[in-house]
Amino acid sequence: MKQRMFTFDMSKCVACGACSVACMDQNDIDPAEEVPFRHIHRLERESGGHVHFMELSMACMHCTDAPCVAACPTGCLRKDEKTGLTVYDNSVCIGCHSCLMACPFEAPSFTAAGKMVKCDGCIERLRNGLEPACVHACPVGALRERDDTDKVW
Repeated sequence: MKQRMFTFDMSKCVACGACSVACMDQNDIDPAEEVPFRHIHRLERESGGHVHFMELSMACMHCTDAPCVAACPTGCLRKDEKTGLTVYDNSVCIGCHSCLMACPFEAPSFTAAGKMVKCDGCIERLRNGLEPACVHACPVGALRERDDTDKVW
């Protein structure tokens, strides 16, 4: 099984938010009611008396040994056999938040109905030969999708 993953080149990111907006559009997320799957963080660093800003686009990391999968008592979360992405079926979610507590990146979020949702790597787009929405929307190529053989798709 190949492990698909996202790579992020911080030196290219201009914090335009296109990746986050594309993700919200793809997943029908209303930011007034739900937490977006992809977040843009602005970081500050001082060096030599100067402040430098860096942008970071974060979403689920689709960990190889995903702690959220191990923590889920119902099997809502699992690793997709073909892609290695961490996917979910929230019809069996009991809303216990175990996945959120186990995730070091706080990727899972919960709907108003208490069901877990998170980035699934746009698995349906991938199955249809398309790039993930966030990757496709990035105008500067800061986000890429690749597999563990380092072949960029």
